[in-house]
Amino acid sequence: MVRAVNVLLRPRDIRSLSVIELTVQLRTVEVVDTSLLRALSRDKRTGVRALAALHRKRLARIEREAARLDGLCTIEAEQRAEGFPAIAGVDEAGVAPLAGPVVAAAVVLPEDLRLPHLDDSKRLSPAQRDILYEEIRGRALAVGVGRAEIGEIDRLNILQATRLAHRRAILGLPLRPHLVLIDGRYAADVPLPQLVIVDGDATCASIAAASIIAKVTRDRLMVDLARQFPEYGFDVHKGYGTRAHYEAIRRFGITPAHRRSFLPASGQQQALAIG
Repeated sequence: MVRAVNVLLRPRDIRSLSVIELTVQLRTVEVVDTSLLRALSRDKRTGVRALAALHRKRLARIEREAARLDGLCTIEAEQRAEGFPAIAGVDEAGVAPLAGPVVAAAVVLPEDLRLPHLDDSKRLSPAQRDILYEEIRGRALAVGVGRAEIGEIDRLNILQATRLAHRRAILGLPLRPHLVLIDGRYAADVPLPQLVIVDGDATCASIAAASIIAKVTRDRLMVDLARQFPEYGFDVHKGYGTRAHYEAIRRFGITPAHRRSFLPASGQQQALAIG
């Protein structure tokens, strides 16, 4: 039977506890301090030393993640030191798909916020993105979302439609940022100081946060479209040009959700538009 130990685990407690009891107790400790790790490592029992090794690895992971998150916040820290306290990161989702809008997001994060696992949305699983989406929505100083619709994409071209979505996201923020950081190569059409950062979603915290908001928002829109057009699998491929998507277009035609400027002319002529 495992005894419950309700006091803080201390190095001198180790010898009086079994390996199972130590395992249970260590599960409740977020970070094992160095003195306790040393005591565990010196114990004569192989199982206890294995616990020490396990928690050393855990501590190393925590330290690596903290260093990564600090690095992710470097650009914002440098710009705040230059006199820009409120910084909005901007990114978009849905530039390449054959269907659906392009969605942009602008996010202003608090200076001291560190969100575990925050990263470029493309590096995260759907479950991780959903969790971070809620965290960002709940803890950001401001979030703005902008869309460019299918008709605008076809009329303007995807680059200008993306810039339009950026503009709408930035202007949709409930506060006016002092600086805008944009992922990619093109500035936004807004009268604000800007920095354009290639691969910013992988190197800048606020842009990474924006990439998650944009991606989750757009994915949910595509799931809604899948309910309207169940034959196309929008909930699976999110509008991208997969083999299954092209086959659905060949069989069932083009929907109002499709970007006609993205489809070959021959395919448009052969497909019967759904409306």
